[in-house]
Amino acid sequence: MTTRSIVTSHPDVACDVCARRLLRGEQPDYFIADGRRRLVCELCAPRATHEGWLREAEAAADVSLPPSRPRRGRSLFDRLIQVAKQPTASPERPPRDRGARRATPYDLFGGSVAAAEPDGADEAAAEQEPAMPPTYLELAVVAFNASEYPRRVAGVARSLGEPVVSVRSAEHLESVVRIVVAWELSWYRYEVDVGEEPMVAEAAGQGTEISELGRDEREGNALATPEGAIVLAQ
Repeated sequence: MTTRSIVTSHPDVACDVCARRLLRGEQPDYFIADGRRRLVCELCAPRATHEGWLREAEAAADVSLPPSRPRRGRSLFDRLIQVAKQPTASPERPPRDRGARRATPYDLFGGSVAAAEPDGADEAAAEQEPAMPPTYLELAVVAFNASEYPRRVAGVARSLGEPVVSVRSAEHLESVVRIVVAWELSWYRYEVDVGEEPMVAEAAGQGTEISELGRDEREGNALATPEGAIVLAQ
């Protein structure tokens, strides 16, 4: 008895997506991807469409089909970002000369205006003499205001009103400054030796009658603020 082999006419093909061999009677579908024809089984057809593969029938109808297509098209946002990254041509600007002077301004009513030249006032300000050092009286006032005595002056002034303030150098020594704060019913005398370091205001006397003071101590040349600080009169 002769043995015969059975040969089927069904071709041996496999899916290009899952690599599975197609069964007899199974109808494959054809896609175009990367410019090549792809065979896809019925189960993998949705996956091929999701990956951006184009059905062969659709590709034949589209005469403008490019030879290759990326798997996923870029979104509008991605394209805008790509355009923004592209360098834009800008006209070349000549290098700026740092030492060059500014252009002469233009007067709308009379043409160009010449650059302003330094006047005599600016030259005089540049040649001003240095400030004079503070006097003994000014130094003494600073020491008094830094002490605890302005608080006393402010407290008495709230009851007796504005005092008469005298700031003068002592007769026996110019560097010793006497500060007298006097009312009709009370007075206080303080002394500051500006020759000592640090300068300190010290109480030197007090009384209840303004007549007890010398004539020069009753003549004011300074003022007391509401806080009791002493300010020399200008």
